[in-house]
Amino acid sequence: MLATSYPKEKIKILLLENINPAAVEEFQKAGYTNVELHTGALNEKQLCEKIADVHILGIRSKTHLTKTIFDHGNKLLSVGCFCIGTNQVELNAATNSGVAVFNSPFSNTRSVAELAIAEMIFLLRKIPDKNIGAHRGDWLKESQGCYEARGKTLGIIGYGHIGSQVSVLAEALGVNVIFYDIIPKLPLGNAQQMKLLDQLLKKSDIITLHVPGTPLTKNIINAERIRLMKKGVILLNLSRGDVIDTDAVKKAIEEKHIHGLAVDVFPDEPEAKGEKFVSPLQNLPNVILTPHIGGSTTEAQKNIGTDVAEKLIRFMDTGSTVGSLSVPSLSLPVQHEAHRLLHIHKNVSGVLSEINGILSGHRVNILGEYLQTNPQIGYVVLDIDRQTSKKVIEELKRVKHTIKARSLY
Repeated sequence: MLATSYPKEKIKILLLENINPAAVEEFQKAGYTNVELHTGALNEKQLCEKIADVHILGIRSKTHLTKTIFDHGNKLLSVGCFCIGTNQVELNAATNSGVAVFNSPFSNTRSVAELAIAEMIFLLRKIPDKNIGAHRGDWLKESQGCYEARGKTLGIIGYGHIGSQVSVLAEALGVNVIFYDIIPKLPLGNAQQMKLLDQLLKKSDIITLHVPGTPLTKNIINAERIRLMKKGVILLNLSRGDVIDTDAVKKAIEEKHIHGLAVDVFPDEPEAKGEKFVSPLQNLPNVILTPHIGGSTTEAQKNIGTDVAEKLIRFMDTGSTVGSLSVPSLSLPVQHEAHRLLHIHKNVSGVLSEINGILSGHRVNILGEYLQTNPQIGYVVLDIDRQTSKKVIEELKRVKHTIKARSLY
């Protein structure tokens, strides 16, 4: 276990929203024992009152981190988003505050892919309607409008980690797979990439969306594109709530152009468990609506807990920022016979020169110097001789445009 300049037991860790216990186990194994747990989210006012002495903050999707919160987090060094996305974090504010933000974009890949396959089969067999019928006493034993997955063509929009997993699982069922992505991708198995989205829409019996939420993907499935789809198509959305035009999809179901629909993400989702959920897609035939549970499996949440905690620990122990969405990425070896200093500053000219001037003035023997920048900030890591005066770090903190500076070990 690497010894840091600041005692690990004094590093305050605040974990909100019932983060998986695997994260706590990782922190404790690494010597970080000062962990406070909350099962729910905190609003801006509550978190501003709480964050003053917090060094590491862990959240999921319901806690929104604003500039105001970052302004109150004087000791805050890092944020872990124990989920896929970081839409709930004002990343610009995190960057300007020198706070390293990490997430876990791939840990629930398998869980989402399996749900997509399950929903595809259920919709092909009209299971939602037959299930409701059986519960109310209706015996809807019929084969009309029910189909096997084998031999059908699945169109995957977005061939990233989840889309490509869906591709592999679908092929194992005898499904023909085509996909569309904005960049060329190496197909897995016998999947074929379509050059145009319209090609995929026209050829597919089933269409599943696995794209990020960006201006390019907003309402990517709209009335015009629905008209290009085969009559009787199955549509799945397990990506982002705003990638389909809900009203257009509802109309297509009512007109029987779309045979079945599964949606796991919505433009407006309840903030808390128990809050009423309302959607235009409710009470439609052969429709599966799930409460954003694509990654909600025991395995996925454990993987996320471990993955994000490990990234936070590496940052605290070594200064490594690989995977950070706010501080420039540096992968750093451990120098056992050295002091390591971390310096985050505004990315303006003259800062590095001033840093090097301080080191030169103290005749510091530099064993390693690492620098990475983004348009907003620069991140410098210095490995220096252990005999160096402690005055060096104090002078580095006074360098103009400094955001954060600390002695790591």
